[in-house]
Amino acid sequence: MSQLSTHILDTALGKPAADVVIYLEHQIAGNWEKIAQGVTDADGRMKDFTSEQLAAGRYRLSAEIGSYFAKTHRESLYPSAQIDFVIAQNGGHYHLPFLISPWSWSTYRGS
Repeated sequence: MSQLSTHILDTALGKPAADVVIYLEHQIAGNWEKIAQGVTDADGRMKDFTSEQLAAGRYRLSAEIGSYFAKTHRESLYPSAQIDFVIAQNGGHYHLPFLISPWSWSTYRGS
């Protein structure tokens, strides 16, 4: 089984993005099921999506960055950022950060 964490950094301001709504979905039999929801802390992190370990499979991690930018009175091109990923085998930790700005976003596999 695997664990998941994320960290959202506002690269335009050079600081963590706090209070961003995050959703985690798992694809089961071709359908997406929401399995966790939360908000980033003051350091832009969400460490515990669920108390249960994540099984191998396909997942989707979505960050509502448009709402975050609206709260800081900035227009944004993207209402959300979404990482579609696969946990290929049980075990290990997956850290999937978001680097966001009002005009772009990216990700990578962190540690």
